[in-house]
Order: sequence, then C-alpha cells, then structure tokens
Amino acid sequence: MSESPFVLVQRPPTFDFMDELLSRNFPILTTHHTSSIPLLNSISPHASSSIRAVVNMGMLKIDADLLSHLPSLQLLVCTSVGIEHIDLAECNRRGIAVTNAGEAFSDDVADCAVGLLISVLRRIPSADHYVRSGEWAKSGDFQLGIKLSGKRVGILGLGSIGSFIAKRLEPFGCIISYYSTSQKQSVPYRYYPDVLSLAANNDVIILCCALTDQTRHIVNREVMESLGKKGVIINVGRGGLIDEKELVKCLVDGVIGGAGLDVFEKEPGVPVELFGLDNVVLSPHAAMATPGSLDNIAQLAVGNLKAFFSNQPLISPVRLD
Repeated sequence: MSESPFVLVQRPPTFDFMDELLSRNFPILTTHHTSSIPLLNSISPHASSSIRAVVNMGMLKIDADLLSHLPSLQLLVCTSVGIEHIDLAECNRRGIAVTNAGEAFSDDVADCAVGLLISVLRRIPSADHYVRSGEWAKSGDFQLGIKLSGKRVGILGLGSIGSFIAKRLEPFGCIISYYSTSQKQSVPYRYYPDVLSLAANNDVIILCCALTDQTRHIVNREVMESLGKKGVIINVGRGGLIDEKELVKCLVDGVIGGAGLDVFEKEPGVPVELFGLDNVVLSPHAAMATPGSLDNIAQLAVGNLKAFFSNQPLISPVRLD
C-alpha cells in the first residue's frame, strides 16, 4: 500500500478480538464512543481529520453528527450483517462506502436457528432441568416433545442465512417455503407473497431477514394467530421483526405453541414474562458467536480495508441507493 491511513476501530470494550490483526496491517485508533463529543475528546484533531476508514463493531450507532466530525472518512466497515444502526442516507450523501459481514456468519447462524427449533420442539432445556432438579427420579414422567421431521417450515427472508437454514432442514424431511421481497426463480421452495399466508400454511416460521422500516413488527398478532396454537416462531434476525409485547401475550395465552429467540427489541433487556415459560428457549444474541465466525469477520474486515486502500473492488459492499 502506498500510504498508511488511520483506521478508527469503534467497538465495545470487550470486543477486542480483531485488534491484533488490524494493528498488524494498519495504524489503528480505538474508541468505545458513539457520540461526537466523547469521541473527539478521545482522539486528537489531527487524527480525526486523518481517519479514512472506520471499523464498526457491536452495532454501535453511527449517525450524521458523528460522521460530520470525520471529514476524511471514505469507508465504513461494519462487522454485522444488519446495518440499521448506520445512517446510510448520510453515508450515501457523503460518498462513504459501506461494507457488512456478508456471509461470514451464515453457517453459524443457520446452525443456531436449527438448534433453537429442535430445542423448542423436543423441549431439550426443560428436559435438562428436569434431570438436574431430581424430578426424573421423583416422578419418572416428562412431557412429550414434538418431532421435527416432516414439519412445514416457512422462512422469512431467503437470503444467505435463510438459504443455509433451508438446506439444513431438508434432510429432516421438512417442507420448506418462504417469503421474501421478491420471488427467487432459482430455488425449489414454494413462495408466499405475504407473511400472513406464510404463517397460515406452516407449522414453524423462522425469521432471518433484515430489519428495515418495512419489516419492523412484520410478525404481529395477526400473523401469530394465523400460525396457530401449535405454531413455533424462531428469530435469529432482529428483535424488532416481532411485535414483542404481542409475542409475550400470545405465548402466555397459548395463541402460539412456542418460540426460540436469539434476539430481542431492547437488548440486553428481555421481557421477564418469558423467563417462566418452558415452551420458550432464549439465547443472548449469540447465534454467530463462535471462534470460526469471529475469525471470518476479522479476515473479511481486513480484506475490505486492503481492497479499499488498494483501489480494488470491495468484498462485501452494501448498496446505498
């Protein structure tokens, strides 16, 4: 590379897994801040004016105000697939290129989605507690689980992760269908033009689409009622895809049969009503949290930075228009 530009790494304090790799390749500055005043206090004016790239981790917010204090910024590397925390309109206006995680997490998120589904249907966490608590020795009876084989599974968002989930469920004999922004001609699965019909014709719906203004609360009470009393919802996308208050009511009242949730609307907050439900399996937004995924995203971030500063095509660009 002909120059050594500053790269600002914006991350939560514990997200240091990428520091060593980045620092081997670029001069880096690290900040935990999401607003302009503490950010400017943490780095010198010269440094802030020299930053040409930012690596954004942990879904820390980047808004127009923050961007206004980085006049030389040309590239924003996000380590998440979702980019709803970024002011994309301002990036587009400023001509700032944006990349995301692409397929770096797809395998592990798909694995987790299937794991959550099996855990809910077969009541694996409840069974574990039943044994550990000594109830098995006392009563010998345990509520029957439900088989996964042959289930009708509707996938909301047949992108990379959704496609990986479908491929994992095919050997179980599951009947796969999907809802997406448009029908995909190259897939063998049935397409439904709306979420209500997807829910009405499936035993399970799995959410793995992006969170946008159009998809926020795309699963509302009407969708849950269409899914029915034995229906199961798995969410490895974003918490805001579901109307969480209505989800809690539907689970408590038996409107749907169960849920496996890796994401929530106001993380790390989780509705306390869910803690006492044994037909719900909870996970702390950890679907992608494996060493393999972290290594993948670190390599992808460095690859995007190297491509950018070498005037090569970006590996995982985000369309801003």
